[in-house]
Amino acid sequence: MVQVLKQPIQDQRILQAERTWEQFQLIRQGFDQAPGIKLFYYKNTVEILMPGREHQLLSAVIALLLGIFFVEHEIEFEPTGSMDQEKAGEAFVQADQSYCFGQSKPIPDLSIEVVFTSGGIDKLARYRALGVPEVWFWEDGVFSLYRLRDGGYQSIDRSELPGLADLDFNLLTRCVLMAQTSRLAAAKAFRAGI
Repeated sequence: MVQVLKQPIQDQRILQAERTWEQFQLIRQGFDQAPGIKLFYYKNTVEILMPGREHQLLSAVIALLLGIFFVEHEIEFEPTGSMDQEKAGEAFVQADQSYCFGQSKPIPDLSIEVVFTSGGIDKLARYRALGVPEVWFWEDGVFSLYRLRDGGYQSIDRSELPGLADLDFNLLTRCVLMAQTSRLAAAKAFRAGI
């Protein structure tokens, strides 16, 4: 008899410290056939994240609204989702959403994480190791934006990626929150507002 496992409502997170890159690769292989599970590695720590339903919903809504913005503003984009972002031996990330602009790249221009569970790993440090130019976090109903500079990530109010400086984060935030009750109303309100 096959047992169907329901998707967790809440995020579930496991941290394993003192793991080598080689051990992480074995863990990664073990999760190869487990869709939806996200893996992270930085400074000998492995993070295994099983996103819950609300996490997945918010991630999909953010992607939907950004897609509308990109199309309406004629921004050429490649949605790379939670593609593997890797610097061998140092860092591995699977963001909730990621994008390349203009052309395909091995490391995306933008990575976005929906944060429900915090932890001991400095999320920006692992993106810095990879060289991701811009990272956005959605946490507690607020976007936090960071731009990679020579000294590390700096908090910014607006995106500095080409074509994204006009993105109204107040409107985007309102529509992401609105989407918790109606995705259709949120998409229509966002399109009307841009």
